[in-house]
Amino acid sequence: MQAVHQGIDDFAMPDPAQVRAATDLLRMLSDPTRFSVLWALAQGESNVACLAELAGTSPTAVSQHLSKLRLAGLVQGRREGTFVYYTVAEGPLGTLLVQALRAVGADPAPARRH
Repeated sequence: MQAVHQGIDDFAMPDPAQVRAATDLLRMLSDPTRFSVLWALAQGESNVACLAELAGTSPTAVSQHLSKLRLAGLVQGRREGTFVYYTVAEGPLGTLLVQALRAVGADPAPARRH
C-alpha cells in the first residue's frame, strides 16, 4: 500500500532541526507578555519602563521576558547611560506577529519592522 503523501507532487517535510527551531520560536511567542513586548518593539525602539506600561505588567517581569527574548536572538539592546533600549532583531518577526493576530480574527495594523 502506498502512503497518500507519495502521490502529491512537490510534497516535502521540513528538516527535524527546522521543525525544532520553528516550535522553539512559537514557544517564545506563546506568552502574552512576550507577545505584547515583541509587538511594541516591532513598532520601534523602547525601554523597559515603557514596555511594562504597554504590556500592563511590572518592569521586573518585562526585564525577565526581555532576557529570554535576547537569549533567543529575538531582541537586542543598546545601552545609553543608565537605560537600555531594545529593538526587535532583524527578520520576519513583525510579519509573524501580524499573521498570528489575523489567525484569531484581529485586524492589526502591520508592524513596521519586518
